[in-house]
Amino acid sequence: MHRTYVNSATGILKKVLLSAPSYLTLEPIDKISIDWLEKGTEIDRVKAAEEHAQLIEIYKSNGVEVETIEPVEGLSSMTYSRDFGFNLKEGYVLGRFKENVRRPETEKYREKLEELDIPMIACCTEGYLEGGDFWQLDERTLAVGMLQRSDEMGIENIRRQLKFFGYEIIEVEAKEEYLHLDMIFNIVGEKTAVAYWDGLPKHFKNYLSEHNFDIIKIEEEGVFRHFCNLQALGNKRVISLKANYEVNCSLRERGFEVFELDCTEILKAGGGPHCMTFPLMRE
Repeated sequence: MHRTYVNSATGILKKVLLSAPSYLTLEPIDKISIDWLEKGTEIDRVKAAEEHAQLIEIYKSNGVEVETIEPVEGLSSMTYSRDFGFNLKEGYVLGRFKENVRRPETEKYREKLEELDIPMIACCTEGYLEGGDFWQLDERTLAVGMLQRSDEMGIENIRRQLKFFGYEIIEVEAKEEYLHLDMIFNIVGEKTAVAYWDGLPKHFKNYLSEHNFDIIKIEEEGVFRHFCNLQALGNKRVISLKANYEVNCSLRERGFEVFELDCTEILKAGGGPHCMTFPLMRE
């Protein structure tokens, strides 16, 4: 019997891969980082480490095994472990970073997944594809965003490779400034998502409506405060930000248990709890 890894976006999360923000630095590669750089801000790494430790504690308290990869000096965005690729039932897909400053991460993560004995089932060899743009909508339907990082060539490259496994990919275009799809759309539970609805293309909104998704909507300002960047734990449990008051209330009204991450420092470099998490195993 073959091992299975990640069956869905909402099953019970069993194991994740994280990387500490030991060398986290603001890089001028996304709107959020650029805005902080223009203010003369630098990352407080002591505070960032405390926030990351809090995230680990939330995972462990929910029975999630935390695997870590050693941060590397000079790889300033490595704490956003989501972005090197994505994991499916059969194994993982290795993406291809658009920004030069992030490309050396690829080999480090590839080596780590080899060490963990998780097979690579596809590898982006042309164009660009990053894990922050990926969502699994159902057992065979994947969504991949085309915003600032992933592009049509990268998506087509992976589409051809995943066809063997029976997967279909829906392309979701949105404004570059939103960076990745997980900044404007996030599946938090079975048929439940948080989204900046006005930022999504019509064909994708039609898909979500036709498939009876319950959408918790945020304002555009919330995109840049990571109000969509939540992490589903499965069984109606979710990690959100402490500052995400309205979304957290809406989730609780729907019967979700919300674990609030008091995080502001790591967010300055352009990623939240979802960006910091690469799921290794999900039931």
